[in-house]
Amino acid sequence: MENQVKQAAMSEVQIQQTLKGIAESVGYPMRSPILETPADYDLEFESVSFPALDGVSLEAWFIPCKGSGKLIIANHPMGFNRYGLPSHLEPWKSLFASTGNDFEVKLIPDYKILHDSGYNVLTYDLRNFGHSNIGNGLGSAGIVNARDVIGSLMYAKTRKELSEMTVGLFSRCLGCNSTMFAMQRYPEYFEGVRCLVGAQPLSVRATLERDLERLGIPEHIEYLDHQIRLITSFRLDDLSPIEAAKSIHIPTFLYQVHDDLMTTPRDVQAMFDNIPGDEKKLYWIQGTTRRWDGYAYFGKYPEQMLDWFEAYMN
Repeated sequence: MENQVKQAAMSEVQIQQTLKGIAESVGYPMRSPILETPADYDLEFESVSFPALDGVSLEAWFIPCKGSGKLIIANHPMGFNRYGLPSHLEPWKSLFASTGNDFEVKLIPDYKILHDSGYNVLTYDLRNFGHSNIGNGLGSAGIVNARDVIGSLMYAKTRKELSEMTVGLFSRCLGCNSTMFAMQRYPEYFEGVRCLVGAQPLSVRATLERDLERLGIPEHIEYLDHQIRLITSFRLDDLSPIEAAKSIHIPTFLYQVHDDLMTTPRDVQAMFDNIPGDEKKLYWIQGTTRRWDGYAYFGKYPEQMLDWFEAYMN
């Protein structure tokens, strides 16, 4: 009954306009500004750039940890950049207010925790985000961004002072999707990578189904699938890393807000179940429905993730 009331409040024209707007947001993801740098946290850093596997120029920060032979490569969530996301400001505040995610998420404090725990950090903007270049120009939920992940690994292997370091990956949301797609498509580049900590990977279908439920028009998901394909050439099911998770062959720790209003537990559970072997862990964050609390979790409670890195990077 509630969905019928909501749908009745929207005309057919409004429904079609809404669905096309959602499809465009998937196909043309919005950039966000970089509002802080590591210097704001008294961290020494170097601004660097490197090419993705296909040559797209990516902008990055390298945060050195003197005397350390360990490197964490950090990949950011969808719509974010290496600084985070200013979702306390418009237009991001309004975009995410309906799910309670209208507060700023800062990622640099996480790099400081890693640095202070003995890790060098390389963090960069995925293509089409932050200051990185345009590559293909369309959203792909990580399929094309897999080339960016490979570019970061190539940079680590070819820069002299990094080439002998032990490497671990800290990948969130889009960054985690991209990492899984990269492992599926370019497995040879992951030789020597010790482990992965992955926060909140996401299938696009899962989040769009929740969006349409809130709008009261869940029956339009296949139409939305068609509209997204017209923009990106991908079907919704192509944009899920569930199958790609079968290609993860390094120790992997996934964590996710269990009651996240933007997805469902079964989505991440399916990815976790597809990871081969026993060296894996899934941790559910309880007591919140806000996805952003999952992105902020490491900064407040990093112990489990640091233990994972320590176990496999020493």
